[in-house]
Amino acid sequence: MSGGFPRPALPAFPASLALRYPILIVLAAAALSGCSLLRGPQQAPITEAVPVLLVEPASSALVAGPPETVVQTEPAESEAPKKPKHPVAPPRKVEAPPPPVAAPAPPPPAPPPLITTRLIDRNEAHGLLDSEVQKPDGKVVGRAIDLVTDATGRPIEMVVNLQGFLGVGDRKVSFPWSAFRFTPSAKTAPITLNITPGQVPPAERAKVAAAAGSATATQLPLLDATVERPNGTKVGRVVDVLIDANAQPQAVVLDVNGMVSTDRRTIAANWSALHFVTRDKALRPLMDLSDAQIAASPLYASGQPIRAVSPAPPAPPAPAAAAPTPTAASTARAAR
Repeated sequence: MSGGFPRPALPAFPASLALRYPILIVLAAAALSGCSLLRGPQQAPITEAVPVLLVEPASSALVAGPPETVVQTEPAESEAPKKPKHPVAPPRKVEAPPPPVAAPAPPPPAPPPLITTRLIDRNEAHGLLDSEVQKPDGKVVGRAIDLVTDATGRPIEMVVNLQGFLGVGDRKVSFPWSAFRFTPSAKTAPITLNITPGQVPPAERAKVAAAAGSATATQLPLLDATVERPNGTKVGRVVDVLIDANAQPQAVVLDVNGMVSTDRRTIAANWSALHFVTRDKALRPLMDLSDAQIAASPLYASGQPIRAVSPAPPAPPAPAAAAPTPTAASTARAAR
């Protein structure tokens, strides 16, 4: 061809060389084919992507940018080993505390006693009513039937029913209280009249004593008298008086049933609980003993221990509750 690049001439392969080594060429081809069989199937050639560098034309001007700043970072210090985290337990449901159980109220205090009692030995006091009265020589001359007191409650006389012959000629005679001696523990007559036969009052004196059975403003025959409360209501009727060896009254025996009651119920009341006042120009015995106190009193019976009762003193008033002490907070609020 004309007009192109001249093709270089290849060196001629000598024909004698090709005819001389035909066997070598065949063996070389067989060896190459055997290697491919041993290697197995050939993989496709791996082609790497070659980045293509785009080159701008020379005419484009390059604008220089700001210089890059290279920051060198120091290697971070070795961090402290972190503490193992404890497993976080799920929040427990807080149950509301049960309502406080109210403490049982303390038992109410025992009610105050209604009465006070005093034990009296029967060998230390003896009943006056119907007790035998003897002379100093031991001869029985009669029986005691009444006791007369003054306005202060002091015994001033005792009325004795002097015996006649076979009950004929009995008479009631008053003798001074100082004329008697009392022996409560005696097996014979407990009362002794210390007078001589010539000192016995005459008959006209006995009549006066019999007429003196009613109360006056200065004296009171106590046996069979009605004991009242200060408000005028009835407590009971005096049926006996207990006298000790010193001639001192210790208690009165009261019939606390109604005047028309057939069931006789008696109690013993301390002599100190008895008071005397003048009403309607006559002495009257008083005792502040309520129905409840009478019901709480032990019964009086012969042969049983004597328990004399008195109204219990009133209970002292309950102490007032102390005022609360002001705290600092309350004081500050009051100051505002």
